[in-house]
Amino acid sequence: MTSPGRTERLVLPGVLTAEQAARTVAGILATQRTDGAIPWFRGHHLDPWDHTEAAMALDAAGEHERAEAAYDWLARHQNPDGSWYAAYADGEAGEPTDRGRETNFCAYLAVGVWHHFLSTGDETFLDRMWPAVHAATEYVLELQQPGGEIGWKREDDGTPVNDALLTGSSSIYQALRCALALAEQREEPQPDWELAVGRLGHAIRSHPERFLDKSRYSMDWYYPILGGAVRGAQARERIDAEWEQFVVPGLGVRCVLPNPWVTGGESAELALALWAMGESERAVQILKWMQHLRADDGMYWTGYVFDDDAIWPQERTSWTAGSLLLAVAALGGDEATTTVFGGEHLPTGLDPDCCR
Repeated sequence: MTSPGRTERLVLPGVLTAEQAARTVAGILATQRTDGAIPWFRGHHLDPWDHTEAAMALDAAGEHERAEAAYDWLARHQNPDGSWYAAYADGEAGEPTDRGRETNFCAYLAVGVWHHFLSTGDETFLDRMWPAVHAATEYVLELQQPGGEIGWKREDDGTPVNDALLTGSSSIYQALRCALALAEQREEPQPDWELAVGRLGHAIRSHPERFLDKSRYSMDWYYPILGGAVRGAQARERIDAEWEQFVVPGLGVRCVLPNPWVTGGESAELALALWAMGESERAVQILKWMQHLRADDGMYWTGYVFDDDAIWPQERTSWTAGSLLLAVAALGGDEATTTVFGGEHLPTGLDPDCCR
């Protein structure tokens, strides 16, 4: 089991002690396969986004070798077009259970690789992962639409689904900025990526009509902030406008309206978004509220149906635990995590009006 001495950076009064943090990290490590794959939980599927989120949490906890193994799994199993499938049975690369290739899933590797590099300073790792990041980024940008938004996915037969999701595109915005940071580190300028980031950020901030209407989902509420496209007064206005709809005092954040269901992943991500916009006090409060989802093994239940007083579904996912650890790491000042989610030192791309 991970030593509490390695998780002192993850202590947050009212949320985690060092011993509790160590137990949560140990839970993620127990979920990880020997080949590096991190499924939701053993026997369930792996998706590339949540796999990466869990790996980032391992780096925040100092488990750098295990995080590196997770990224190596992605590099080994990347499709020839730069993508990954949306789901693999228990992390078995030869057994995809959803052969769609979702753009935000594929883009997120860049966030994880940049976070790992910032955590370790390992140039050899960066060099090894760069081809996978480059190929994944190019795959994603093939689906950028004229308005700047990113199409959702390609079907297994290659058919593009050009409808864009605000949550997915907001996550991609963060990923493209991390990909540009990696390119700068390698001194390999990517001007097309810079323009793509600028166009995408403009679409997220100014053109909600370019995205499918998923406003019932809390992720569409906070993800433009979490991904870094919306900050400042616009972020505060956005959060305050929907706070009472999505936040259930004492329990956490609803996943979708009007369902009486709060979820750990959304609660931890909202806390991370609040931290990113300078609302640390509210962020800590959300994390304290979600501790009713903590299980005896240190992992977190996915959600709670408060009308029925029922834990549902009966699963404890690696990514829920991972998102909690990343939020705590950011609040605790972990440099790699604050850089990746704070965004102050990430490239911002080019103004889309400059090249017309």
